[in-house]
Amino acid sequence: MPIQILPPTPAPSYYTTVSSVDDVDNTSDDDSMDEDDEMDMDTLISRACRRGGPCGVKKLRTKLDDDSLSTSIVTPGETVTQDPQWMRGHGTYIPLTATNGALSTAGAPTTTIISTLAGTLIKTNKLLSISPLATRYTPQIGDLVLGRIHSVQTKRWLVDITSTSLAVLLLSSINLPGGILRRRTAADELQIRGFFSEGDLLVAEVQSLMGPEGGIASLHTRSLRYGKLRNGTLVVVGGGGVVRGRRHVWTITTAGGGEVDVVAGVNGWIWIAKSTSNGPAGGSEKAGGDGKVGVSITRLEEESSEGIYSSVNEHISPATRREIARLAQCVRAMVRWNVPVDEAGLNAIYEASVSEELEVMGEGMEVDGERPAVHGEEGGAYWVDGERGREVVERGLRALGRN
Repeated sequence: MPIQILPPTPAPSYYTTVSSVDDVDNTSDDDSMDEDDEMDMDTLISRACRRGGPCGVKKLRTKLDDDSLSTSIVTPGETVTQDPQWMRGHGTYIPLTATNGALSTAGAPTTTIISTLAGTLIKTNKLLSISPLATRYTPQIGDLVLGRIHSVQTKRWLVDITSTSLAVLLLSSINLPGGILRRRTAADELQIRGFFSEGDLLVAEVQSLMGPEGGIASLHTRSLRYGKLRNGTLVVVGGGGVVRGRRHVWTITTAGGGEVDVVAGVNGWIWIAKSTSNGPAGGSEKAGGDGKVGVSITRLEEESSEGIYSSVNEHISPATRREIARLAQCVRAMVRWNVPVDEAGLNAIYEASVSEELEVMGEGMEVDGERPAVHGEEGGAYWVDGERGREVVERGLRALGRN
């Protein structure tokens, strides 16, 4: 049977560049268009207007070679391109050939690349990938993270650190009460919930990565600056909201509320608590410039007391509670106006908040630790939120020279 060679089919028409309604009118041939053509063009304009863009019309791409590709935003299910020269990357897929209106499981793949994520389209040579707008935390060895106990199992805890998988905290990776250095016994396994139980918050460090792709983090709290958290509040800013820096645990001297500890986890959880002699998680007050606790192994027993696994909060004065709430509002304002949280930025924005409160509420406002004056002349409390939050953030960034 002879083989018949068919001529190649013409390339499909890709997106049409539409910058304005006038450009659409100029694309007509000698201004001679029938009703069907006019209806199709009107449909195109209306769809482009609904999707937004300059002059109310979205600029559609004719090719993927322009520099504006890296700033293109795509949505799930949107066709990225039909050009066969491009290869699909992360966040995309190629559907199978359609047969009679249905996808054939045995069909050959097409050249159409479709998005599976909502994010930014990235071109690397001939590879198309999508960077999602919101992602989960990806653990790295050495990261300081905050987590919540998800479940208790034999000789270990499963911890939620907002990653794709639950982290693992082994019984052998914690400090025993009293700083005793010995092997874990069956008695320790029986009282495992006496150390951490479901719902407890803790600060830990990523010790290693497990799993086929290294997505499961193994944690440890074998340091006096790690352990159970109490005497404070939790602020969630999401992945990427905290800058990886030299120090993630620091103390702020507040205006009338004493000292407040801030623990900024790389996974986007921030703990703001009353400063105690043992630190936010039972550590020693003698810490170096990098935030690491300077306690020798010979003093571990006297520093690591029975109270490191206590779930009872200490007494917190109203003035300290107010400053903790102010710091939490400053963090939320930074997240609201897309400012990453770091030590210098939070300290500057907090100082700006205190200065603006004095200007708004009056110079006569005094905080005595018992009955702080937090209300203005009209009886409204001072809040770092909304437009005032934006002003406070801008004022703090100007003080740092980050305009």
